[in-house]
Amino acid sequence: MSPELVVGLLSLVAVYAVLSHALEVRLVTLPMVFTATGLAIGLAGADIVPIHGAREVVHLVAEVTLVLVLFSDASRISLRALSGGFVIPLRMLLIGMPLTVLFGTLIAKWVSPDQSWALAMLVAAILTPTDAALSQPVVTSDAVPGPISRGINVESGLNDGLALPIVLVAATLAAGAGTIDAAQQPGGLAAFALKQIVLGPLVGVAIGFGAARLLDVAIRAGTLTEVYQGIFFLSIAFIAYFGAELVGGNGFIAAFTGGLAFGNSLRASARFIEEFMEGEGQLLTMLTFLIFGAVLAPLGFQHASLKTLALAVLFLTVVRMLPIWLSLAGSGLGSYEKLFLGWFGPRGLASILFVLFVLERFEVPGRDELIACVVLTVLISIVAHGLTASPLAARFAGRAPAGRGGGQPVAETPDDP
Repeated sequence: MSPELVVGLLSLVAVYAVLSHALEVRLVTLPMVFTATGLAIGLAGADIVPIHGAREVVHLVAEVTLVLVLFSDASRISLRALSGGFVIPLRMLLIGMPLTVLFGTLIAKWVSPDQSWALAMLVAAILTPTDAALSQPVVTSDAVPGPISRGINVESGLNDGLALPIVLVAATLAAGAGTIDAAQQPGGLAAFALKQIVLGPLVGVAIGFGAARLLDVAIRAGTLTEVYQGIFFLSIAFIAYFGAELVGGNGFIAAFTGGLAFGNSLRASARFIEEFMEGEGQLLTMLTFLIFGAVLAPLGFQHASLKTLALAVLFLTVVRMLPIWLSLAGSGLGSYEKLFLGWFGPRGLASILFVLFVLERFEVPGRDELIACVVLTVLISIVAHGLTASPLAARFAGRAPAGRGGGQPVAETPDDP
């Protein structure tokens, strides 16, 4: 990048930081700002990354961000709490998510009957994970009952990790012999997929559990300063990733299961995880949306069609909202709560990173259509969910008592703490 472009981008980061609260009040979100900036740069013909190294840079940013997002999100999920009062997110994950992949596969095949079933499933798997960051006011608003906001937050934290095996298997099947990794594996595609899905979790759990125990010992012994807790966290995330890759497992699945084991085994305070992700994690998120707007969005526009636009709209509405409605049947939630949970399934970081990962590692057919579908879905989601988050969250103020404890709409979940 030219020095002028670097200074301009850094100035944008500084200005956004200074005005972040004021912008959020006015329904302007981080993804909106940095995607729009990246799109303007891309359409203007400026290179945000050197042309000769664009593929490598995009791949590096995608992998680093996805590893950190998976590890940190999983480390903040309490398995004990999930087994107790998390009825809503469990229903959405265990019933709604499989139904979303199923409905999405059927819809993708119906819209593009000439594509394979494996490619249709890949599209569905990439566009199933949600990103709560695109509708942050829903998660943080005091007007939204606790079980509702918690349901959205927990679902978005877990579904990207749960979608990984489906993305991997679908990409492997869609690519066939063209997959880069599987072609080098003895035993063919089935053995390759099995190793990825089995060894990844095993390595992740072992490293996450061991790291948590080591950190507890270091904190008790006073050998670790607070400054280095974030560095330790960062190093463990990538040890899990590369450790799994070394033995033939999937590094992303290892990062997710490693974070889950780390967060649930750690006895010391885990506040440093949130502090780390609110700083370094936010910078990576800014960079990812910037690259998305500058590199992927213009490419997606080139191959966009009525078919890909229809898929994008359907995935954000029917494909998402119907399975969530069905998964919450009999829960006691009212119609507004079900529609609210179904609508706030924004697509963002996970979908962007998954498509970059697939395009880098697999020679799948219909790559142009896949990019266009993901680009349109994420762009529409950034705008639609960003603009509707605060107004729709505010509607709860007149429907239930103030506060995050619940009220009439969520009285059906007596086991919630």
